[in-house]
Amino acid sequence: MLAALILANLVIGAGLFLLPRRYSAWARWIALLPATASLAISIAVFAGYDQVAGGYQFEERLAWLPSIGIGWHTGIDGIAAPMVLLTGIVIFTGVLISWNVTERAREFFALLLMLVSGVFGVFSSLDLFFLFFFYEVAVLPMYLLIAVWGSTRREYAGMKLVMYLLAGSILIWVGLVAIYVAAGARSFDLLDLQAHGYDATLARVVFPLVYVGFGVLAGMWPFHTWSPDGHVAAPTAVSMLHAGVLMKLGAFGIIRVALTLLPAGARDWLWLFIILGAVNVVYGAFSALAQRDLKFVIGYSSVSHMGYVLMGLGTLTSAGLNGAVFQMFSHGIMTALFFAMVGVVYDRAHTREIAAFSGLAQRMPRWAALFLIAGLASLGLPGLSGFAAEFMVFLGTFQSYPVLGVLAVLGVAITAVYILRLAATVFFGPLPERWAGLSDASRLDVAAGAVLSLTLLVFGLFPPLLYDQIDTAVAPLLTRVLAAA
Repeated sequence: MLAALILANLVIGAGLFLLPRRYSAWARWIALLPATASLAISIAVFAGYDQVAGGYQFEERLAWLPSIGIGWHTGIDGIAAPMVLLTGIVIFTGVLISWNVTERAREFFALLLMLVSGVFGVFSSLDLFFLFFFYEVAVLPMYLLIAVWGSTRREYAGMKLVMYLLAGSILIWVGLVAIYVAAGARSFDLLDLQAHGYDATLARVVFPLVYVGFGVLAGMWPFHTWSPDGHVAAPTAVSMLHAGVLMKLGAFGIIRVALTLLPAGARDWLWLFIILGAVNVVYGAFSALAQRDLKFVIGYSSVSHMGYVLMGLGTLTSAGLNGAVFQMFSHGIMTALFFAMVGVVYDRAHTREIAAFSGLAQRMPRWAALFLIAGLASLGLPGLSGFAAEFMVFLGTFQSYPVLGVLAVLGVAITAVYILRLAATVFFGPLPERWAGLSDASRLDVAAGAVLSLTLLVFGLFPPLLYDQIDTAVAPLLTRVLAAA
């Protein structure tokens, strides 16, 4: 099933380039097939994961270059399974939201599917060579998707994104090669490398390289500046995948490589990175408070919320680590819903300036309801998944670094200010005459928003559905890191 997730999107995406131009209108229907299949398979993988057995499941192995230890080895654990589900949900809703894309539709949906195949590959790969390969497959299409179909300094934003992420990739590759050489086992297989005990000095040197390399994609301050520009310039579905899924690849890489393979380095360096995570939270929230463009608000909000992920990872507590992964999933769904709804209003009003709007709930009640659900999840309303995720991060942070815990709570307070102010400005008040003819969200828009909203609600009301699965992987990981003290 994992191979199907990766290869179906890759093959059909590549095949779309061969579709005759006169059939371009069929591209969206063709893209919907792997997107729907991805959603169905990801749900099956998530639901089929055996929490009692734990460990890596759905494993698939195929020798490729055994002389240097590279082979196709895929599998998921309790951390990867929610990320696979997240990706399936976001690509399905992203295709629905992109139904009206007509400019070079073949190429747009082809690159979108190829990007998603890379994301599934990263979350599924247990061979570090293929993990890095799929990481690049997920990142590189972003330039074209932004530069060709984007807006608001799209070429600048696309190039800035690629340059930052390629710089991070260099650090990652240096770290992976150092790990491979130090192991002496001539294998890139994660399980083989995990069984090797690395010298503490090597771990302390390599850990920050790997952490910062992946942290660039996670939006870690001060290497975050590509992210808001990329969010704003990207078309709607790409923004959904960018903030909802791609930023999670960075945090996932930190967990899968840095924490798992270099626990001694984690014990020495995480005090610094949790401080940077706290800066993310407060800086991102204040920056979002100052923005006047809807997309910039959500872009800086994503920087702030990813700070909770980095803080949770740095606590080295069960609550903090579980909360970090829970936040990765929750933020992915919430921010995808945010960007989907911004895309809806931009398609109709052709502006994202907050000051230009007022009273839109009168003309677009369905759109306003879905946007507000995303906002309430962002500020941590109980009953939505954001509350459960952030509460666990707060708990872990107060256990390890109480002062930073106060900053984390401050971030929530600032988030509530800019979300409620945004809602009051845009939804309520008198309706300007220029917006009297706006139409509400379409059925496809509502369907995509409903899927995302229902996900926030289900895991918010029943957090053990996600927490118990995550903990099957977090518990042994935490034991490994603490044992390296």
